[in-house]
Amino acid sequence: MLRVFSPAKINLFLKISGKRMDGYHELSSLLQTINLGDTIDFEPSSQDQQDILTCSDPLLALDGTNLVIKAAQLFRRKTGVKLGLKIHLNKKIPVQAGLGGGSGNAATTLWAFNQIAGNIASEKELQNWSGEIGSDIPFFFSQGTAHCSGRGELVQSLPDMSEEPCLIVKPQIGVSTPEAYKKLGLSSQTHLPSNPNFDLSSFFSHRRRFFNDLEKPVFEKSPQLKNLKEVLLECGFKTVLMAGSGSAFFCLGNGVMPLLTNVFIFSSRFLNRKSLKWYENTNV
Repeated sequence: MLRVFSPAKINLFLKISGKRMDGYHELSSLLQTINLGDTIDFEPSSQDQQDILTCSDPLLALDGTNLVIKAAQLFRRKTGVKLGLKIHLNKKIPVQAGLGGGSGNAATTLWAFNQIAGNIASEKELQNWSGEIGSDIPFFFSQGTAHCSGRGELVQSLPDMSEEPCLIVKPQIGVSTPEAYKKLGLSSQTHLPSNPNFDLSSFFSHRRRFFNDLEKPVFEKSPQLKNLKEVLLECGFKTVLMAGSGSAFFCLGNGVMPLLTNVFIFSSRFLNRKSLKWYENTNV
């Protein structure tokens, strides 16, 4: 059995400059993995080309719509490997949170399947293939800090960022990623001025500006999320920002959390991985 850690991610900034002809959105984003994550167990199955997925979360779909299954199928399609997998997903990353749990699970599955198959593909190949099933997945093949552009599949790995105290605050309500992007109201004719290289250099050269273009449309649909952010901003954190398409927020710096009801709070930190190894949560 192979047990692998599958981390969540946060977007330190997320700029959306238009909608592409292929239906995806053009974006520029600085992403960072954190040590909030799932654990996935893999072992070969006796049934060729068939995967058996179980999960600690009874509400999670276990069929071909799950990105774990899609990733296993993708690996077989690209490599010709006939092996099936028995997979158990111990779910800790909340769903519909904007934390990339499903995307991270897919990347982890591709990496683990490659290990089981004898490392027959390079990490670059796995990264390139992964974009076929999800725009956020290629990021996880970076070392954990990266700038992503295009629809998210163009990944520029960056040096590790300095440690930051990081709290993840997740309300009970969730946000559908397609719905969040739909609320932007962009058409394929909408193109805003964009320079991904400037976005990145500006973040590191000046006072860091954390922003998320999805906050405004998501807050319009779910004003309770806007109210939650206002509460968190009063707690003394230096940065409070919605994670991806929401509904979770990440809070950087030292703050004092009030007593809140109907929210889940996770203490985390930035996480990076060593070359040719997968992510390891050293706090467990």
